[in-house]
Amino acid sequence: MSRSRIVIVGAGFAGYRAARTLSRRFRGAAEIVLVNPNDYFLYLPLLPEVSAGVLEPRRVSVSLAGTLRDVRLVLGEVNGVDLASRKITYVDPEGTGGELRYDRLVLTVGSVNKLLPIPGVAEHAHGFRGMPEALYLRDHMTRQIAMAASSEDPAEADARCTFVVVGAGYTGTEVAAHGKLFTDSLAKQHRRSGNGLRGDRLPRWMLLDIAPRVLPELDERLSRTAHQVLTRRGVEVRTGMSVKEATKDGVLLDDGEFINTHSLIWCVGVRPDPLIEEMGLPSEKGRLCVDEYLQVPGHPEVYACGDAAAVPDLTRPGQYTPMTGQHAVRQGKAVAHNIAASYGYGERRPYKHNDLGFTVDLGGVQAAANPLGVPLSGPVANALTRAYHLLALPGNRVRVAADWLMDAVLPRQAVQLGLVRSWSVPLESASPELARSPGWSSGSGRASEG
Repeated sequence: MSRSRIVIVGAGFAGYRAARTLSRRFRGAAEIVLVNPNDYFLYLPLLPEVSAGVLEPRRVSVSLAGTLRDVRLVLGEVNGVDLASRKITYVDPEGTGGELRYDRLVLTVGSVNKLLPIPGVAEHAHGFRGMPEALYLRDHMTRQIAMAASSEDPAEADARCTFVVVGAGYTGTEVAAHGKLFTDSLAKQHRRSGNGLRGDRLPRWMLLDIAPRVLPELDERLSRTAHQVLTRRGVEVRTGMSVKEATKDGVLLDDGEFINTHSLIWCVGVRPDPLIEEMGLPSEKGRLCVDEYLQVPGHPEVYACGDAAAVPDLTRPGQYTPMTGQHAVRQGKAVAHNIAASYGYGERRPYKHNDLGFTVDLGGVQAAANPLGVPLSGPVANALTRAYHLLALPGNRVRVAADWLMDAVLPRQAVQLGLVRSWSVPLESASPELARSPGWSSGSGRASEG
């Protein structure tokens, strides 16, 4: 008799933890299959440091085959779920279609860039949800500073040295904080080479958000700390403000001001993977509705967690758990225990978790954190933030710590490889974890990060 097959779609925070917990619980007694476009788990919180040249890309990319024992990895993007036949369909990296039958299905397809109906944004902005986008931004910043330093046109140089980040949540704030330090470092390197920016000016960074303050989801004290660090560093923080239109020459703000720039970085938030809506099941703002045991009502063999699932928040009755890595990791562990319980290994239990606090890395030795509700800032918060990331990383800890040490004593490496081009990381892509190839088509697959 064949073993029962448990299929997990997506190797983000929830999917990775579910696979790891299931492999340890079953120890080969069930076939565990993980379907993901890439062969690594991406530790998203450290992605801004990749774009800023602090960490190398492989440091935040943890090998799935190297860290998940007794888990079969299938490379591919899932583009369909047949609930009646209990099977999924997918497309592998070379464009070949395939299908997998399942006895239990775990959907952890995560989220993609959130789009707003603003003219020109989809054509001229770039998001920040996957490794290709981080590598593109790293190359783009390096290239813009180099071209500005060599330009004889003052207006062109100013435009190339202007970077606009829309969205002052976790991602946007960290991208702006790290990006400012990185481009300042690049500008100083060009100055020492005798080819500095006009008037020895430093690059201009703007952080916009329609909310009344940066990090609006956090305590006001942490928001105030982040705002002070950014402004001291030279970032122009404009709250209650957003983009009205984007063009190839710049962005038009709500107040009528036009900013000449070649760099519009879109960090306004995320939306659940489009695969969820295509399933035709009850959803909440694009998130698949599940019960407190992370099961899909009417389909007890299907589970969902992470950003793609609307999980009831038992600590706040009537609400759903927020789309954070902290919840995704714990939901992945909980779903694994409940699947094991469905086979007679223990008893299922509802998901319940109180937030333990948040950390925001502001670059250098600056950070803001509130562990267990205690507000911290500066070097102490930075040390806590880095310790948290090292503990949360399922691999590569020594390499990450080594990169941090080298960044503290050595200058940033200022080279652009040109491997990820602008057209390969479109904002509207449903697959931010994959760089688009010339033969890409909209039906090739869906994202799988969550």
